[in-house]
Amino acid sequence: LLYYIIFLIRTPTSNRNINVETISTSENFTNTTKYSKMSSILFNDQIMWETKCRQEDMQQRALENERRAIDDARRAVDEKAQQLKSLSHQSALIAGFSMVVIVEIEIPKNLHPALLISFGCTTALVVCLMLISMLNATFLLVSILRYDTVGRALPFEKFWKTRCESDWKLALRAFVFGVPLFCLVLALIGWVKLWDFNGTAWIWASGCISVIAVLTIMVYVMHTDRKWREWLLTSEVNLVNQ
Repeated sequence: LLYYIIFLIRTPTSNRNINVETISTSENFTNTTKYSKMSSILFNDQIMWETKCRQEDMQQRALENERRAIDDARRAVDEKAQQLKSLSHQSALIAGFSMVVIVEIEIPKNLHPALLISFGCTTALVVCLMLISMLNATFLLVSILRYDTVGRALPFEKFWKTRCESDWKLALRAFVFGVPLFCLVLALIGWVKLWDFNGTAWIWASGCISVIAVLTIMVYVMHTDRKWREWLLTSEVNLVNQ
């Protein structure tokens, strides 16, 4: 401070004004430089913060997409599992009924050979077709339940089409062909069971049973099978309002 006072006393007024202006100019330049550096630092910090937030947002989106993919895979597996369980249970039920018919029915000794052969072949076909359907559905169920929904080395849709779809169609076709044969077994049971009865009542009873069974087959083939079989066997289904 003392040096500054001596400087002011010895320095002329004009030079003093010039020096003051020079000092103020240099101070303004220094302040401007400091402000620019601070602004640059703040700008860089903001860019780094925005970049970090964007990276975290992308990681969160990737995590949500992965969770969504896992949920979709599990949902697809559950859907196919329910279909296979339903088919397997129904096939086993019909096969069990047919086996009970073969074991429990009393075949008359004087039964006509053609009727006996027809009844035996039809019942055996029903059991075999339902066993094929049940076994394929069971193995498919075990296979898809072992599918890794987290790792997903192969997408489930591709896994189903390449490994499972042919067996699924085989199981469904076996079930579709076995149902009318089961009704045909019902039509033949009346004739086999009532063969030893005397009179005409057994003929009428057997005929009524056969007519009911044939009508059931016609309704099944003309309505149920015609409406649903191709839709169930098609890989990609588009619903169209008609």
